[in-house]
Amino acid sequence: MILSKIFKTIKIEFKLIFCVLLALNLLILSGCQNTSKNSDTIELTLWHGINPPPNRDVFQTLTDKFNQTHHHIQVKPIYIGQPDQQMPKILTAIVGNAPPDLLWNVPTIGGKLAELNAIQPLEEWLDKSPRKAEIYPALFESMELDGHTWSVPLATNNAAIFYRPSLFKAAGIEQVPQNWAQLKQVARSLTKDTNGDGRPDQHGIVLSLGKGEWTVFTWLPFMFSAGGELLATSPQTSVPQIDNPGALAALELWSDLLKEGSAILSAPERGYELDNFIAGKVAMQITGPWTLAQLQQSAIDYAVMPIPALKRPAAVVGGENLFLMKTSPEREKAALEFLEYVLGEEFQTAWALGTGYLPINLKSRQSKAYQSFVEKNPVLRVFLEQMNSARSRPIISGYSRLSENAGRAIEATLLGQNPQDALKEAQERLTLTLDMTK
Repeated sequence: MILSKIFKTIKIEFKLIFCVLLALNLLILSGCQNTSKNSDTIELTLWHGINPPPNRDVFQTLTDKFNQTHHHIQVKPIYIGQPDQQMPKILTAIVGNAPPDLLWNVPTIGGKLAELNAIQPLEEWLDKSPRKAEIYPALFESMELDGHTWSVPLATNNAAIFYRPSLFKAAGIEQVPQNWAQLKQVARSLTKDTNGDGRPDQHGIVLSLGKGEWTVFTWLPFMFSAGGELLATSPQTSVPQIDNPGALAALELWSDLLKEGSAILSAPERGYELDNFIAGKVAMQITGPWTLAQLQQSAIDYAVMPIPALKRPAAVVGGENLFLMKTSPEREKAALEFLEYVLGEEFQTAWALGTGYLPINLKSRQSKAYQSFVEKNPVLRVFLEQMNSARSRPIISGYSRLSENAGRAIEATLLGQNPQDALKEAQERLTLTLDMTK
């Protein structure tokens, strides 16, 4: 009986203690929630894949500067892998209704994100902003689709041909090639058997083997220069069209360079690596200004020439854009303040000086600081000049399928298939894929 009373008393006291603890916990949680709601600071997440790591440090420093002067907004950059690794994470976040506030990625995913209703159009905000007039005109093609502006550029670049002046001089070449015929001739002159074993160990140019976006990116300037387009347009619609005369001419050029023995292929999907160029095994390589730091550290001689033209000068816009994800009006308004900062002269000049990317802001390009930087790195003039004729890749929803099939045609050609057959097969696959998704 006594034990029963004792246990009953303990049970009652335990319930009282539990209720008190529960009440305290609820008060704490309530207090936390109220603090969050009443806070004047909005914390924004920005997913990105900025690489190499030193460039991430530059971006973090510039973001910290924004945070220090915008106490009501704190932007947190989060590295989530390279662009080709990001889509599964992005799609999972969209489906789970847990997207970041801002997304850094290549502009070609814009159509897909718009189709998923995951991003906010920006034209209403941008039309009212003084920043719109400061954006380099060639970049709007990478921002706009179906009457809407889906992203804004963080930075830009394009690809040209780096070459070794010492190898040109040794081959008696006094001028860089201006057109395709001259490119083939120069490549032949630069191909040599330097060790006397009867086989060339120095080649004129390296071509990127693979079907990935890097291969497509370095090949597209030749297609555009030959008058080709990736979209066949009509008043009603734009249809992906890989099989076109310009594409055929560009494939035939690369095929001819290989058949003549004046070009070698990169390792599969590694056409961006500079090892053979630095070692002097190839005299020319298609790449961009992001390689300047590596080349300067290598202490070799190098210079840059524009992409030789067939019908017209051409280059392809590179770089990444920022997307405003759909979250809440309050968070989106705060994110727009950061976009305004990124587009501005101060950010763009510091970013260009720290990374080698080309600034997207016209005032930044004309600034004394950037002009001094170009004086010290004169090869940048080629990339800046090429922006006048640069084209963007389409940002349609089906761009990934378009690029993949173009890449397969390039790879098949480099591995020996007839260029016309490779294009025809690629177009058939693309058409079938697009029909299946309708």
